[in-house]
Amino acid sequence: MALIKITLICCALIAAIECALLPAAVPVGVPLNTEVDPHPQYAFAYNVQDALTGDSKSQQEVRDGDVVKGSYSVVDADGSLRTVFYTADPINGFNAVVQRGPVPVAARPLVAPVAAPILG
Repeated sequence: MALIKITLICCALIAAIECALLPAAVPVGVPLNTEVDPHPQYAFAYNVQDALTGDSKSQQEVRDGDVVKGSYSVVDADGSLRTVFYTADPINGFNAVVQRGPVPVAARPLVAPVAAPILG
């Protein structure tokens, strides 16, 4: 039974890959948009600080041409705040620096964990 499932999964994956490799069908007479921005630019950011659950994460990123700079932060499972600062460009590639520190007070949960009772 397991061999049949594995065979079916492999067949499905092969079919999906073959479909992805087929050229996209474009109706005849529909012009393709081939414009390329020679100097793409964007900026975005988001921030989540949920005091009830302690969910604390954020990201910001800016692109100017071929240079991308940004950072993101998340609270790790051990309770520390991990912040990654990154840059990417055609000359230096992708580079990241990771900093760890305490979680900001505003992002800590309002509900304190309750210790389990000791049963004796």
